[in-house]
Amino acid sequence: MIRVLVVDDEPLIAQAHRAYTERIAGFEVVGVAHTARDAMAVLRTQEVDLILLDLHLPDRHGLDLVRALRAAGSGADVLAVTSSRDLGVVRQAVALGVTHYLLKPFTFAAFRDRMDRYALYRAQVREVSEVAAQHEIDRVFATLRGGPPDSLPKGLDPATFDLIRAALQAAGGLSATEVAARTGTSRVTARRYLEHLAEAGRAVRSPRYGGPGRPEVEYRPA
Repeated sequence: MIRVLVVDDEPLIAQAHRAYTERIAGFEVVGVAHTARDAMAVLRTQEVDLILLDLHLPDRHGLDLVRALRAAGSGADVLAVTSSRDLGVVRQAVALGVTHYLLKPFTFAAFRDRMDRYALYRAQVREVSEVAAQHEIDRVFATLRGGPPDSLPKGLDPATFDLIRAALQAAGGLSATEVAARTGTSRVTARRYLEHLAEAGRAVRSPRYGGPGRPEVEYRPA
């Protein structure tokens, strides 16, 4: 589970962000804070992977909190959730390593997009400690910073894509035949979507041995 700290000075908004987070599989909220001071207190007692951070806090600017965290050696990632449209603030956020910058107000779909990308990014960097080639680094950055996951080639349906991706993530590794059986699609359709996932760096192909004849291709979440 990815442990999340929600930081927002508006209690209702903080609870909304908590509810959004808890709707996404793989994330758990370990704390909610309404000030920078409260956030630091949570971070001293809880392990946190990701901070959903409002930048306009009553006692301290959100970016000042990020600077304090970095000075203290915290490696928690930060998703800025703010209404600030100041490009100077955006540049400072990038310089401090803020993972994403999400403008209020936003839809759940936009929020889930950032969280899904973050989860895929963490899965990629957790698998290996060292990369062998430039394209592997490019894939990690594309996962985190690239276009939205529902940007599909012509002819691919977003609802079917979500269905097949969810089946793959739930099982951990499936062939096109198995995905077709679980989703009610044809094997040809399942394979087309699985190949798109693999080409986009969101799935990994590997041969599956064990039976007579040619090995079957298994797809695993990247």
